[in-house]
Amino acid sequence: MIPSEIQRYIEEIKKHALDYGLDFFEVVFEVVDFEEMNMLASYGGFPIRYPHWRFGMEYEKISKSYSYGLHKIYEMVINNDPAYAYLLKGNTDIDQKLVIAHVYGHVDFFKNNLWFSKTNRKMLDEMANHAVRVRRYIDRYGPEEVENFIDVCLSIEDLIDIHSPFIKRRHERKGLLEREDEGERKAISKLRSPNEYLDEYINPEDFIEWQKKKAEEERIRRKRFPEYPERDVLLFLIENAPVEEWQRDILSMIREESYYYAPQIQTKIMNEGWAAYWHSKILTEKVITDREIIDYADHHSGTLATRPGVINPYKLGMELFKDIEDRWNKGKFGREYEECNDIEEKRNWDRKLGLGREKIFEVRKFYNDVTFIDEFLTEDFCREHGLFTYTYNRATGMYEIESRDFKKVKEKLLFLLTNCGRPIIEVVDGNYMNRGELYLIHRHEGVDLKIDWAKDVLNNLSKIWKRPVYLETVVEGKVRVFSADAGAHRK
Repeated sequence: MIPSEIQRYIEEIKKHALDYGLDFFEVVFEVVDFEEMNMLASYGGFPIRYPHWRFGMEYEKISKSYSYGLHKIYEMVINNDPAYAYLLKGNTDIDQKLVIAHVYGHVDFFKNNLWFSKTNRKMLDEMANHAVRVRRYIDRYGPEEVENFIDVCLSIEDLIDIHSPFIKRRHERKGLLEREDEGERKAISKLRSPNEYLDEYINPEDFIEWQKKKAEEERIRRKRFPEYPERDVLLFLIENAPVEEWQRDILSMIREESYYYAPQIQTKIMNEGWAAYWHSKILTEKVITDREIIDYADHHSGTLATRPGVINPYKLGMELFKDIEDRWNKGKFGREYEECNDIEEKRNWDRKLGLGREKIFEVRKFYNDVTFIDEFLTEDFCREHGLFTYTYNRATGMYEIESRDFKKVKEKLLFLLTNCGRPIIEVVDGNYMNRGELYLIHRHEGVDLKIDWAKDVLNNLSKIWKRPVYLETVVEGKVRVFSADAGAHRK
């Protein structure tokens, strides 16, 4: 039951959000105490999850952190239709107002951002369904066996193709006989000649040989398994690993949940920045009273506070949205502005276009963090906000500023955000050495894998594949191949 005072805040803030042009799903607010909030946080925001020790461990971690005063969860919101949001019982009125406005910003982003368009909008029901199915498997096969298999699956939950909902990488596989027949047909295909005596001129011998060679190459390619490198490792395992059906089902659940959470990682800076922008806009212009302004400023500044060496997504995202709005209001974009060499003129540039609000709504709709930073992070913005790269100095044992150069700062940010900061792993051969073994490649982008982690993942992959698994990567500039066979590692 929502207290009447909080319900009044919800209705008032919702009206202002709609007046500003936000477009969101219906939001169901619930007020919970800190123990319930910690439980929800440990479950990834959902009230029901499948039983597993990881959630209990996360609950203990969050609860201890709360009791020591190291952090406090003010709000939580689920990407669902309707969306569900949780308010912390005992928060001050200004905290509740800030959180409610922040939630409406998030839900507008969930509903309208392209990268969330493929997510399951009934995930609350789906998570409950997953919990029921896992409990049935526990009753049938025992808690230890099911939990151990979930442990294995969770260690590889990031091995998905985050762009696959939008890009068709996979190719339809035909039956082996059909593929071989097709290859034979291509090997003997000729250009049609009107008369038999012209055939040797229209289909010369070198052309026929070229056709045969081409058909043979195609036949060999089609016999590869998979035909093309497969970035969605989980899907490859679901379709091809020799596991029992209940294990295949659990693997499918883990994959589905990974794809649900992926857009939240892809848009963390934008999503938090958008919500912070709107809670600031709505509260300062429409909602807070004179006596609340100091408390609001204190709490808002705490949300945006930054520590050396750490990017605060709330701060970076909000400031970048405000910068975009200001630039498009004043016309600080386009060829004329970019080619202006007068520093003073550029500083005072104002064409009074008033396009800022329209532009940030457009950005909110189509971009993710990588494209957001790539297109809108400017040298002036970096300089104004003191962005820099840092590195570890082995001599002093301390992290030190490496560079304030704009290109290096931007490059570092983009590198950290690409593929959600995870290594890119692809299956290239599911029948390696014609022995049914699995061969994967790490697409090395300049940073070596953590080998101890990689070995654990390889070991778990071999438990699912039931045969040796190989991983090719680069370590200190040299190509290395690691392998595992259900616990035994080789290099």
